[in-house]
Formats: sequence, C-alpha cells, structure tokens
Amino acid sequence: MKDQVPSKLLTTLSSAADIVRGHEFIQVYSHYDADGVSSAAILAKALMRADKEFRVTLFTTLNDYNMEVIRNTKADCIIVSDLGASYIDQLDAMTQDVVVLDHHTIISEAKRVCYANPHLYGIDGMVSGCGATMCLLFAVTLDENNWDLVQIAFAGIAGDRQHINGLSGLNTYLLEEGERRGFVERMPGSLIPSGDLMTELFLCTDPYIRGVSGNVEGVAQLMHDAGVEPGKTFMDLDEEELRRLSSLIAVKLTQQGMELSSMEEIARDRYFLKGLGMDAEYLSAILNNCGRSGMGGIGIAAGMGDERCLNEGAEQNKESSRLVVESMVELDTRGLNQMENIQWFDSTDSGFTGMLCGIAMQSIADHRKPTIGMNKSNDPVNLSSRGMFSQLERGVDLAVAMREACASVGGQGGGHRIAAGGSVPLDKVDEFLRNLDRIVGEQISSAR
Repeated sequence: MKDQVPSKLLTTLSSAADIVRGHEFIQVYSHYDADGVSSAAILAKALMRADKEFRVTLFTTLNDYNMEVIRNTKADCIIVSDLGASYIDQLDAMTQDVVVLDHHTIISEAKRVCYANPHLYGIDGMVSGCGATMCLLFAVTLDENNWDLVQIAFAGIAGDRQHINGLSGLNTYLLEEGERRGFVERMPGSLIPSGDLMTELFLCTDPYIRGVSGNVEGVAQLMHDAGVEPGKTFMDLDEEELRRLSSLIAVKLTQQGMELSSMEEIARDRYFLKGLGMDAEYLSAILNNCGRSGMGGIGIAAGMGDERCLNEGAEQNKESSRLVVESMVELDTRGLNQMENIQWFDSTDSGFTGMLCGIAMQSIADHRKPTIGMNKSNDPVNLSSRGMFSQLERGVDLAVAMREACASVGGQGGGHRIAAGGSVPLDKVDEFLRNLDRIVGEQISSAR
C-alpha cells in the first residue's frame, strides 16, 4: 500500500482510523447515489467489524439545511463520505471529531477536520478515486481484513463511471489488490448487454438504442436481423451471433448520432465481484436505485451482503429500469431545449434527473454542449449536469460553472468537471439557465 498510495494520504488515513478507534459511536453521513451508498456500506461493515455502534444518514445533497443537521449531531465522532468538499470550512468550525472521505473538487483545505480527498494529493478525483475508493482505503487502514470490501468499492467506481476509459490512480491499486486477493476479476466488455437479451435490450439505456430500447417490436426486429433466437442470453451467443448483433447495434447508434468515443466507452471492461456473484455495474445499479428511491437502508444492507436486501433491491431495480427507459423514450420524442452553449430538459414528471441527464448526453444530445436536467417537484429545484471529455478539452468545467451559476441566484452547486449538481430557487430557474449558458460560453472562449 505504501508504494501505491501517497504517503500524505496514508498519514491522513491513519489519523482517521485512530480517531474512529477512540469513539464507541460514530454518525455517518453519505450521498444517496451509487457511490454514496457504496461508501456508506463499506463504512458500516468496517465499523460493525470493529464493534462500533453507528448510524448512517443519506443526503440527496449537502446544502445549508443538511449542514445544519450535521452541526446539531449529538455524536462526538462524524464521518462524511462522498460529500463535504464544499463545506470544509463549516465542518472545521465544529467541535466534534470529523472525518471527511470525499473526492469532489477542492474548495478549501481543512485546518482541523481529518480530510482525505484524492485532489489533495495530485490525483484526479473525477476519474482516479471516488468516494467508495477513499472509504475502502480507510477501511483497510482500520483493519487489513477489510480488503473483501473492495467488491463494494467497485460498485462505487462503476456508479461514478470512473472505469469507462480504463482505471487509473487509486482505482488501479484497488483492482490490483482485488485481483491478487481473489475478490475481483476483469472481463472484456461489449455493446451487447448481459443477461436475457429480449429483456435486457428492452431495458437498455447504456446504450440507449433508438427504436429498440423500450420497444418490444424493435427488440424482436433487431434479434431477427441478427439471426439470434429469442430466449438467448449474452453467454449463449456464438462468435458469429456476437459479431452480427454488435454490428447492428453499432450501426443504430451511429445513425442516432452517437460518437465513436461513446461507443468505445460502452464496450468497456467489466468487473466481476466473485464473492457476490455479480458484475460491479449490476450491484451499482441496485445500490443507486435503492438510494434514489428512498430505500437507503435496503441499499446499504445490500452492499453489506444481505441476500434478502440484495434480492429486494434487484426487483426494485428492474422496475426502475423499466420506468427509466420509458422516460428516456419520452424525452427522446420530446427532444432537448437548446441554448447557445448548453441544452436542458425538465424531468419533473419522471424524477430520474441525473440518470436521464447522463443517458441523454451520451445517446441523443448535441455532443458539443453540456446537458442540464432539472426536477421542479420541490423548491429548491434539484439540478444535474453532464458533459463529455471532448467538452472538457474545449475548456468546459461543470464543477465551476454549476457552482457559480447556482450561487448567482442564491443556490448551491458543485461536483466534477464532467458531472455536477446543484439546487436553485424555483422562481430563479430561468435566470440560472441564462447565467449558466453565459458562464459555459466564457469558459470555452477563454480556452481558445
């Protein structure tokens, strides 16, 4: 570990472990997405093994209201995972022992809080170490026997899509150790989904295939054109069937405007979790759906390996996948609202804002502009944004753009250069969009 992990990070992790060892009860706060639930599950399992009492609370975001909840926590020891980077100064002012295990863009460095973030050590937290990565490193620092939890960490890595262009940084170290210890196996990817093809092609949104995803007749026609009989799974296909079906999917994706780089991302390596008997992306989808559906406790227990909760989460995820693909078909039919430098949509009816934002950006959107999704069912309005690596090369930084545009109308925002979120007052949405469009345009102009 000493050769692969920066020495300053090791020192911080050791301090964090010592802090936790000194308390009998720990309050954990984490994010409600796949990475956040994975992070929480790792921490919960590690704390349980250390005979610590604990409680876990999931937040949809860390804003001023939730920060007040943290400030009023009765526990003497608090761990904040996959959250916290935007509130380090306020966490510093608290009297409790606070450990922050985050990977989002650095706003300020901690003076008192024990703060572990890849960006502090010259590692890009957008692609080379997520919240679950940091929580796994903390867990194995607490106890070397926690290396089996690397399987949960890979659900977080997959959830934050840090594997789509190959693993790097701290995630590479996790793979090496996971493989060496027999917990993780790397497998070649494909444009073809795993599982029963009739079902999975219908539910597929990664990629979203226009005319096939969410379309029973379209799935049947694609299978017929590829010469694949109904009832077959990915594992049943021979080489010729694999070639034909993959080629037909690639043609359809090209026709709907998907870039080659996006198709290469979809055909990425997969990571099989041997102890759980499933792919990391499948576990990630289960945990993500549980967290976002208000079933955070089920999701955390599923991540900890509870079979009943895993099965319940899998059933809920299947139903959620059906609703997501239906919402995506509806969005595809309606189209995105175009501005000069951004494009946006309203997901109030479906509620799958972040998921639809990522799918739309990859599959149907203008690849030159970041995509913004918003859910107006509550005030403040929840926002998600997604970009592409080609946009980053042109100067787009959504972490900065969302933070500044949200703040300009009295809201909060932040995240990564390629994916960020936020919230703004309902009556300020139009002003927010105008400001964001201007800020993104200025970023592009400044980079020329």
